[in-house]
Amino acid sequence: MADQATFEQDALQYSRQLYSAALRMARNPADAEDLVQETYLKAYRAYHTFEAGTNLKAWLYRILTNTYINKYRKDNRRPSEVDLGDVEDLYLYRRIGSEESVDVSRTTEDRVLDGLVESDIKEAVEELPETFRLPVLLADLEGFSYKEIADILDIPIGTVMSRLHRGRKAMQKRLWEFAKERGLLPEGAERP
Repeated sequence: MADQATFEQDALQYSRQLYSAALRMARNPADAEDLVQETYLKAYRAYHTFEAGTNLKAWLYRILTNTYINKYRKDNRRPSEVDLGDVEDLYLYRRIGSEESVDVSRTTEDRVLDGLVESDIKEAVEELPETFRLPVLLADLEGFSYKEIADILDIPIGTVMSRLHRGRKAMQKRLWEFAKERGLLPEGAERP
C-alpha cells in the first residue's frame, strides 16, 4: 500500500508523458490538460490502494485511459453545442496559447513523426475507430507492453493483440493509399 505523502514525488515524474498521451487521446490541449488534472486528482484520492512495487506508470495510464473513455462516452451521448460567432476567435486564442505548452511536452517520437509527413500519419491514427486507436497509441507511441495495455484498458491480452493488429493494418492501408495518391509507389506496387 502506498503512502499519500509520497504521491507528488512518485507520480508527478510522469506528468509530461501523461499530458502527451492525453493530447493524442483528446486531440486538443485544453481537454488534455483537464484530462491530466482529473487523472491526478483521481490517482491522489486512490493512492492508498496502489500497491507499492507495481508499475505506477501503468496504473496512472489506466486511470487516464478510463477517465478519457468515460468522458468520450458521456460526450457522445450529448449533442455538441457551439456558438458560431466565437469559433474563429477561440481557434486563434487556443492556437496562440497552446503552441508553447505543446512544444514543451513533445516527446522524441513526436519530433521523429514531425520529420515524416506528420499530418498524414496523424490523420491515419485519428481515422482509426476508438477501440483500435487507444491500443495503437499505448503500444506504438507510449511503449507499453501487451500486458500493460491489457491492464490499462481492462481487456484480455488476446484482445489487445487483435486490436493492435487490426489498427496497424488499417493504418498501413491508409498510408499506402496516401503514398499511391502522391505517386510515391513504384509502378505496379501491390496493396498490402
